[in-house]
Order: sequence, then structure tokens, then C-alpha cells
Amino acid sequence: MKLDQDDSGVTEGLEVGRFVLPSLFFTRFTLGVPSLLMSLLLIEIGATFGQSVGAAGQITTASSVVAFVGALIMGFLSMRYRHKHLLLVGMVLFTLSAVGCAFAPHFSLMVAFYALGSLGITMALSMTYSMVGEFYPISRRASVMGIVMAGSSLAFLIGAPVITFVSGFGGWRTAFLAFVLPIVALATVISYIGIPSTPSGEETSAEGRGVSEGFREILLNRSAVACLLGSALNEACWQAIILYSISFMRQVFLVSTGFASMFIIGGALVYTIGSVLSGRVIDRFGRKRTTIAMSVLAGAFTIFYFIVPDLWTSIALGYVASLFTGFRSSANTSLTLEQVPAYRGTMMSVNTASWYMGTALGAGLGGLMLLWYDYSALGIALGGAGVAASLLFQFLSRDPTV
Repeated sequence: MKLDQDDSGVTEGLEVGRFVLPSLFFTRFTLGVPSLLMSLLLIEIGATFGQSVGAAGQITTASSVVAFVGALIMGFLSMRYRHKHLLLVGMVLFTLSAVGCAFAPHFSLMVAFYALGSLGITMALSMTYSMVGEFYPISRRASVMGIVMAGSSLAFLIGAPVITFVSGFGGWRTAFLAFVLPIVALATVISYIGIPSTPSGEETSAEGRGVSEGFREILLNRSAVACLLGSALNEACWQAIILYSISFMRQVFLVSTGFASMFIIGGALVYTIGSVLSGRVIDRFGRKRTTIAMSVLAGAFTIFYFIVPDLWTSIALGYVASLFTGFRSSANTSLTLEQVPAYRGTMMSVNTASWYMGTALGAGLGGLMLLWYDYSALGIALGGAGVAASLLFQFLSRDPTV
């Protein structure tokens, strides 16, 4: 059934349109920084605490489990509290995490503080995507979502050289203090000023209902569940590039951290291109068809990236995988956003939980492949997850907007 084009949950007013998008974009930019730092400096972080790359990668696994639980709780909170307030609380937790990671004396505390940051990111990320549905009509959501998603890749584009430069002087701890902490604080202020504090349509509709109603609506919707599972598999696939690609290049091709950061910059650029252009592709081919095609292409080229023996060929394939992932991320998120319009906050919170489930799966499975086999096995396992996601979307999902 086609969604009503005049969505009652959309906030009207030119002022909202003027300030919300820059605020959401910069928030998404900030939320992408921790994974970048972990990707670039995973070897150094592990060495500081006497851990292997595979073991250090489990920092992400543990934090994903915490964030997964937090995202499920957010599904309830989003029905009771204003989304802007939840976003700001998440940013404060993120700020505390940056300080804690910078001064963590033991590996266990590093894991704990990084997990706290992931919990904060979960809160802010869920509300960021929910607000796209709240403040913009359906005719603009695909293009707006693409722009917001581009914020995460821009973090890599700008952050890679900055983190490499800062860590060269003071190590990875200085990168947390001199780069992560200031931009999180700035993003918190921008979000406070730029996003209006208005009741969401979901918050209003939840009055008089049980907080479990939103979860019931989602879990009884086959297409919504398929989107959530597909999102998890796609996120597992992306961990091959986002978490392990730098270590792969440094250990297999023996490149420097500086060279690896240049790869990140190029990958971020093509991802950004894919995200920004995704709105046009989605408008032409639809959310579902775009998600299916880009999922299988991103998965296939991720496999190719890890199995070719030549450095420059591998780099080129990694860029192609990043480009298709940029398209896929926006299309996947846009499709998921429209599944249960009455409970967007809950849906996107659960979707964030599925992303963290996928992150944990990707980080954990990738680490096991490294401990048991090699990077080629890692690429096949995680790239295969993207291909599997495309099958879920093909046979079990639907696009409610067509």
C-alpha cells in the first residue's frame, strides 16, 4: 500500500528546513570519527595494551553488543521523550567516552569507555535518521538522507589526514583528545542550536498506548524484519573495509600509516559521491531495487579487494566497493525508514541495533578469520554477507512508497 504523500509527521516551516539539515549532517560527520580512528590506529592501540590485531578488533565487538542493547532501549525511549533531547544525551555520553579512551590505563577500561561512546552514538544516530522522516516530506527524503549519510564519509575524508598527523606527534591517545573531543563538543552545541525541540509525531501518537506497541508493529511486519536483518548483514560486510582494510594493507602490502590514510581519503571521497548521488538513483529505480543491486555489488567487490595479490588493483577494487556502499547505505536506510511510518523513532532505533549486531558480527567473524586463516578468508566471509543481504531484500522486503 502506497504511503500518503502528505505525511502528518513532517514539521512545516522554512526555518526548520534551513537549520536542520546542516545540524544533522555535522552530527553524522562526528559520529563517523571513532570507527575511523580505530581503523587507522588499530595496530597501535593493540600494541599499547599487548594485544594482537584480531584481539584488539574485539573492542568493536564488545562495544557493539552494548550499543545493540542500548538501541533496543532507545526504541522505547523514542516514544516517550523528544528526539532532540535523546540526541543531546547521546552526544554527552560520546564526549565522556572520548576523554575516557584517551586516559584508559588498561585494555578492559579501553573496551568499557569505547562501549560508552558506542552507546552515545547509538542514541544520536537513531534520532538523526528519525528526524529526516520528521522534518522532510517523502519527496525529499531520499536526497536528504544521501546528504546526511555523506557526513560519515566526510569524517573519513577530513579525519584521516588529521588523525594521522596528530597521532604522529602524540600517539593515538592524543588523537582522542585533540581531534575527537573538540568536534564532539562542537557538534553537541550545533545540534542544540540548530534542531528545533518539537514533539515528534511518534511521541504524540504514543500517548495512551503501551510502549511495546511500536515493537509489535515492527516485528509483525515481514518486510520491516527483512530490512533489519539485511541492514545487519550489510553492516557486517562494511566492517571488512571500515575496520580491517587498513590493517590488511599495512600487514600484507607493508605500506605506511600515512599511505593507508591516503587510501581512506580516496575511499571516503568515492563513498561521498555515492551517497550524494544516491537520491537521484533511488528516485529513478526505487528504494528496494537500488538496495538490492548495491548490496550485491558492494559485497562482491569487497571479496575481490581482499583476494587480489596486487596493491594497486586491490586499492581500485576497494574504491569501487566504497562507491557502491555509499549508494547502498543511503538506499538501505531510506527503505528502512519508510517501513513503519507511525513508529519511525522506534524503527530507526531497532535499525541501529541491527547495525551494531552487524558490526559485532563483522568484527567478530573478521577477527576469527584472521586468527584461524587469513585476510582472503575474511574478505570472502564478510563480502558474502553483503551478497546474502541482497537476497533478503529481494525475496522478503517491499517498498511501501510504490
